Amino acid sequence: MVIEKLLKSIYVKNIDDNPPRIHDLLRLAEKAQIETTEEQKDTLDLITTFNINARYPDYKQNFYKKCDNEFTAANIEKIKELRTWLLSVINEK
Repeated sequence: MVIEKLLKSIYVKNIDDNPPRIHDLLRLAEKAQIETTEEQKDTLDLITTFNINARYPDYKQNFYKKCDNEFTAANIEKIKELRTWLLSVINEK
């Protein structure tokens, strides 16, 4: 959720006071006119699937099975890195 809020903040900064009511993080980044690397795009897509998996009961069980310590630690690190980068984008000019 933190990544979505940061992307919407950047959208407000760059585009308009009314960010789109979407949850697809890659689409939000594109609409906010943020230049992203392929790795960042992949991470945004991955985080979007976390939100989908967490919201829909059909996917929850399969998602929980994936979430071992290694998977969780690696993805928390990716999210932290993305958060840091997005904060730097907000603080630019």
